[in-house]
Amino acid sequence: MNPGDRVRVDRADRAYEGVMLPSSTDEHLVVKLEGGYNVGVDREEADVAVLEEGVYEIDGTDAAGDDGNASEIAFDDDLPTISLISTGGTIASTVDYRTGAVTAQFDAEDVLRAVPDLAGRANYRGRVVANILSENMEPAIWRELAEAVAEEIEAGADGVVVMHGTDTMQYSASALAFALEPPVSIVFTGSQRSADRPSSDNVMNAVCAVEAAKSDCAEVLVCMHASESDDACALHRGTRVRKNHTSRRDAFETVGATPIGEVDYETGAVDFRREYRERDGSDGGDVEIEADLESDVELVKFTPGMDPAFLDVVEGSAGLILEGTGLGHVHTDLIPRIEKLVADGTTVVMTSQCLEGRVCDRVYDTGRDLLEAGVVEAGDTLPGTAKVKLMWALANADDVEAAMRTSLAGEIQDRSVPWE
Repeated sequence: MNPGDRVRVDRADRAYEGVMLPSSTDEHLVVKLEGGYNVGVDREEADVAVLEEGVYEIDGTDAAGDDGNASEIAFDDDLPTISLISTGGTIASTVDYRTGAVTAQFDAEDVLRAVPDLAGRANYRGRVVANILSENMEPAIWRELAEAVAEEIEAGADGVVVMHGTDTMQYSASALAFALEPPVSIVFTGSQRSADRPSSDNVMNAVCAVEAAKSDCAEVLVCMHASESDDACALHRGTRVRKNHTSRRDAFETVGATPIGEVDYETGAVDFRREYRERDGSDGGDVEIEADLESDVELVKFTPGMDPAFLDVVEGSAGLILEGTGLGHVHTDLIPRIEKLVADGTTVVMTSQCLEGRVCDRVYDTGRDLLEAGVVEAGDTLPGTAKVKLMWALANADDVEAAMRTSLAGEIQDRSVPWE
């Protein structure tokens, strides 16, 4: 009895049939039911019968992975090659039955085994850059990830899917959008609910991400559920996306516009609804990469009553992103300290706490005083994206202030208008 076998599990007065998945312990088994839900069962309390061995194959071996090293589904000359890069997160996690907590367990090979629906859609290469939950993501790993993606593309990958924890996915997607100018699609995807839990979204998100990676888009995208239903995934530009809910499967939204496209789960059809950068049609795998980052950048949210002395903690920092109110304002008492930061060499950039619209510090006196103090406006760049962009600009741009005012990877929209 191995992962990948179709099994029947009899326990007390209940019976389950489905595909056996990898488990985090020897004491429990996990079965994916036909309806997509998973059930965990104590092996000692269950009578298990194998109905069919190895319902899918990996690199010509059975689902148990008898060769011990397989990380590719059997090669088909007629299919594109997609590189699956794992960084950990819920999509590559399982439940530790000792504690009930979700922990990162799977490498890229395990993801292929856990999502048999990926078979037949592409040829796959698996690679692990990190095995962490996304709250532990760091700029140094962004650089490793960018370099790994570039290497995979240069080795012939027709697209890349990055499996990543959802909590900081928007930051990592932004980092790669600035670090790389790819000739193919780089698609981030993840899961709000692990494969061991009911109504997991890992299978649909992974499948739709692979379909998006095969498309003619040459940008960094985020692919997650478009709604609570299992019908389609939305494609968001990596620099304009935000996670807006802690647990809903459709937690991700494009801010200030509609998603750039959508993937139909049943048919695999990719429908782009806004302009995007297309592949140039060449067979070359050259990738422009500038992955250096200045990590000494902080993001500070202004709130009423904030003590101006709070800004003392960022003295000497290379950069500061301020998340101001409305059009980009802070209390006037903070302006002298901001002016001193700028004079001492800190690049200070203003963004807005508002989810829609852009910074404009020319309307009110406070804004004009901020501009006089040397603050740089970031248009409608999202605060998190602005932090990543400033980290990149400080390490790579000849004119940092000009770079922060210019849209480099779709992070600044031409204009802010109401949308339906």
